[in-house]
Amino acid sequence: MVTALSLLALTCTLVITLHAASFFLTRFRQPALVLPFESGMPPQQHAVSRYHARWYAVTILFLAFDMEMIFMYPWAVVVAEMGVSAVAEMFGFLAVLVVGVVYVWREGALRWT
Repeated sequence: MVTALSLLALTCTLVITLHAASFFLTRFRQPALVLPFESGMPPQQHAVSRYHARWYAVTILFLAFDMEMIFMYPWAVVVAEMGVSAVAEMFGFLAVLVVGVVYVWREGALRWT
């Protein structure tokens, strides 16, 4: 059985090991070793700067529809047993998702020009 003391000792060991590794890696680092390995050429721009802010709204839209499917599958199984209250709850949930879609639409994430 794992005790709290053994978990604390493991955590302290990991923290000390990671700090020591970080210290030695930053102290003896060679510039060629920190470059990303892809084509051997240095990057022209930062990786985060390549994406337009419009894609974050598209992500919200994707998550809205993804969550809809996650919750509709179990709902479809029990809707006959629960009756009208299950249908009303699902329409409320879909109304929240529609608010998300309207937000994305108003932000212009659905325009591709």
